[in-house]
Amino acid sequence: MTEIDLPGHGRIRLREPAVLPASPDAARSRTAFAAAHVVADPLGDNAPGAPAAVDWDSTLAFRRHLWSLGLGVADAMDTAQRGMGLDWPATRELITRSGAAARACGGRLACGVGTDQLAPGAHAPAAVRAAYEEQLTVVQEAGAQPILMASRALAAAARGPEDYLEVYGGLIAGSDRPVLLHWLGEMFDPALSGYWGSADLDEATATVLELIGAHADRIEGIKVSLLDADREIALRRALPPGVRMYTGDDFHYPELIRGDERGHSHALLGVFDPIAAIAAAALRALDEGDLDRYEELFAPTVPLARHLFAAPTFHYKTGVVFLAWLAGHQDHFTMVGGAQSGRSLPHLVELFRLADAAGVLPDPDLAADRMRRLLAVAGVAA
Repeated sequence: MTEIDLPGHGRIRLREPAVLPASPDAARSRTAFAAAHVVADPLGDNAPGAPAAVDWDSTLAFRRHLWSLGLGVADAMDTAQRGMGLDWPATRELITRSGAAARACGGRLACGVGTDQLAPGAHAPAAVRAAYEEQLTVVQEAGAQPILMASRALAAAARGPEDYLEVYGGLIAGSDRPVLLHWLGEMFDPALSGYWGSADLDEATATVLELIGAHADRIEGIKVSLLDADREIALRRALPPGVRMYTGDDFHYPELIRGDERGHSHALLGVFDPIAAIAAAALRALDEGDLDRYEELFAPTVPLARHLFAAPTFHYKTGVVFLAWLAGHQDHFTMVGGAQSGRSLPHLVELFRLADAAGVLPDPDLAADRMRRLLAVAGVAA
């Protein structure tokens, strides 16, 4: 049995990883995307503000890992550090490379369409729409499903709900396939405060429903990342027939995906990146009607998720990459934009402990060795 001394916890014994059935077949009862992180080039100049240097081989290998579990990949999203280190040239290449990789293995791929090629500063709504259209073309050429991401530039430019309706309406009409909408709360990006034209979430919800109602046949679903289960359920019940709710709630995903007698949410989640194998197994249990097994698998991951996405929530990407390093999906704990500094050592120590409890460390010896090395670099004696 592997043991490690953790500051604040003493000596702990790591659990043996669960043996989970693996299959490349997607779940039948729910559609599930894992929002995937990017792997930085450890020898690249990935300093804050510098162009992103990406390790493409490791980045694509992780996407193939997700597809091998039957999960879809949501790429070029906030989990991939859009707006926090991953610039538009690197994002464009990511979308193109992931599209080719998805075609090669038959994996399901959706990619974020944003406006982050615009320089900081004020932009007219027409310029914001043109930036969206440029990115939409890249995503369509890659063969991926478009996810219309929330835009900082649109949040700054819009004078009210009518600008959102006009910009999004044009994009939806111009897409060659039904789109996914993305409502990202300000806890994930403070620059998105007042999105949809109002800081009042009830008013914002009314605008979202007006947009969806006007274009229901061109919208496959909406991903909601507000960390508010009751609000998500209320919006889910108000959606027109045929438009899906995709939960982005990394705090309440087990009950939202399970659903109730009036419906359920599908999944497009950043937390599915580090818990991918468990998530895939839980969804198969749900397919089989084994709710006890579903709960048994997901329950230990919730404390991990709540810590991973703790405030300031937008730094959750640091924990995602840290867990990928512990799990052996990459050889280093370096991030584009230098974002590995986004969480403190005590936060990472607790993340390690919760990851062990959740069973998401496939090789305890490797994870313990890497944690010891991180502690040594931080000056913590063994």
